[in-house]
Amino acid sequence: MSMKKTSERGNPNGKKPRKKRWSKDDTELFLLSLPTLVWYLLFSYLPMFGILIVFKNYKLAPGGHSFLYNLLHSEWAGLKNFTYFFTSNSFFMLLRNTILYNLAFIVISASVAVGGALMLSSMRNKRGSKVYQTMMFLPYFMSWVVVSYFVYALLAPERGYFNGMLAFFGKEPVMWYQEKKYWPLIIIFLNTWKGMGYGMVLYLASITGIDPSLYEAAVMDGATKAQQVRHITLPSIKPVFVMMLILDCGKIFNSDFGLFYQVTKGIPQSLYTTVSTFDTYIFNAIQSGAPIGQTAAPNFFQAVCSCATILFANWVVSKVDNDNRII
Repeated sequence: MSMKKTSERGNPNGKKPRKKRWSKDDTELFLLSLPTLVWYLLFSYLPMFGILIVFKNYKLAPGGHSFLYNLLHSEWAGLKNFTYFFTSNSFFMLLRNTILYNLAFIVISASVAVGGALMLSSMRNKRGSKVYQTMMFLPYFMSWVVVSYFVYALLAPERGYFNGMLAFFGKEPVMWYQEKKYWPLIIIFLNTWKGMGYGMVLYLASITGIDPSLYEAAVMDGATKAQQVRHITLPSIKPVFVMMLILDCGKIFNSDFGLFYQVTKGIPQSLYTTVSTFDTYIFNAIQSGAPIGQTAAPNFFQAVCSCATILFANWVVSKVDNDNRII
């Protein structure tokens, strides 16, 4: 009886609520999103039909047929392409390098970006803050090809700047491109240096959007600068930080090809076990003329693992702080 009265109060006429019809605003929003929808269908979802090549022993049929015809008429390989990849001598080395480098990138880059944003937001000279922000953001627009030449100018065996300094102090020159023990630090430093400007801009935008009255109230209560950062700034940028963390987890099985291949000058044999990742392995496999199914299998493995990691990271966040999950 009480449930019936409650429903009557919520709906005096006793009728079911009518479903919302398609409105003019919906049409306008749909037309605005239509180009993006078409772009994704053509360039993101339609090419996914080529996933079949991972499970095929792709061969060209006689007669000059199209790629689609050759793909459909090639023999099924099942999981042989994956078996070849998983049982190769390089698999665990590539897995270790890719994951460990990305974990280091996530931790260090996030720390530097948040710390830099906090320092720039605390500067009283706003013009100086803009200058520093621009200088730190500039490397983000430089390609790894350009960066590789700067690195080579520093590390060149004969006329490199670092070896010149070592010679000036009477030290033996270092063959940088043959000594693999230095390259984890070099790779991590370059990735942090190139990407910290972009990260700082994101966090600075969040810090700028914080209500100034919160800081004024904190000052009146006698809060120090450190206490303001701890209790106001950091909780305010927490949603952006969690979102970036989840997105970065989705890239943990991928690597920046330019960083690992261009900067190292094509990954010489002396550095192979230190700087090789899944992306450089796929490129080298394509260059060597390996069957296309065997080169597509690692890429498909990366895609599945990246999707799984981002969903897992989002699930963990939903259990800890459901308000900051992105899915």
